[in-house]
Amino acid sequence: MRKELNPVSNWPIAHPENYMDFKPIEIIDRSIFMEYLHADPQETSETTFTNLFMWRKRYEPMWAVSGDLLCIIMRTDDGDYFGLPPIGLGDKQKGLFHLFNKLRQLSPEPRIARAAKSFVKTDVDRDLYDVVLDRDNSDYVYLVDELTKLRGNRFHKKKNHINSFKKKYQFEYKDLKGEIIEAALALQEDWCEFRNCAESDDLTEEDKAIYQALCNFEFLELKGGAILVNGMVEAFTFGELLNPETVVIHVEKANPRIRGLYPLINQLFLVNAWPNIKFVNREQDLGVEGLRKAKESYFPHHMVEKFNIYEKNDSKMQND
Repeated sequence: MRKELNPVSNWPIAHPENYMDFKPIEIIDRSIFMEYLHADPQETSETTFTNLFMWRKRYEPMWAVSGDLLCIIMRTDDGDYFGLPPIGLGDKQKGLFHLFNKLRQLSPEPRIARAAKSFVKTDVDRDLYDVVLDRDNSDYVYLVDELTKLRGNRFHKKKNHINSFKKKYQFEYKDLKGEIIEAALALQEDWCEFRNCAESDDLTEEDKAIYQALCNFEFLELKGGAILVNGMVEAFTFGELLNPETVVIHVEKANPRIRGLYPLINQLFLVNAWPNIKFVNREQDLGVEGLRKAKESYFPHHMVEKFNIYEKNDSKMQND
């Protein structure tokens, strides 16, 4: 049982000597990350400081600055390592070369992951690298206007769920802050008990990530919303701007026993927090069938396709 909010717990993180100038991400690094992200706005949901920070126990992100670029390395569940595309206004082809030099020391099959199509088109030399689509990690992007108004027959089921909830319950929507954050943590704990998070590594790690984001909510400059029923938080969500025309939703949770909460918190958060933003990125489905079906049910405007990048054999030999 969580008794209080404890901002930023410092988990033990592996520090291989051959990381050289790479260091583990800390909350005090946010200003540096934001400088690069503002200069070079991103499309992919992974490339926010919040996402990297809140999931740092699972993926152990390490970062370094090289040639006016922010370079990031992360760990997979099986202990392998991969890099994210370099961020910034420097020479990204050189940044890619630098990242592969680092990754070659850490992984038998070095790769850059979660690369957007725009990066692949402009900054990847196809004579040196192979590029493979990663459908499971590609992001779903929707029109905010469609998800707030839910017009037409294709959103009929969503509207029915919302109307059913409104007929049964008196509720109020509130911004996620102060005591509402503490109540959201209580809902997350209850949700985990209901879903048996302790029996799932994925849900356990998600629980830790949500806890870290909520504990550091103000410092991370997140926006969030909650639905209260009988004074109790029964749904909450939070996100932030990914780029000037897109908000990314990091987390959305609701009492699974109450029908209609998920589409309603989705709708109300966009109406109240992001009325002037064109797109909403609701992240990837991870190849999970149920999650894919749920995300497709909201009819995405487009996908942000992501790719894995590998060195060709001849380029490896040139670098050895």
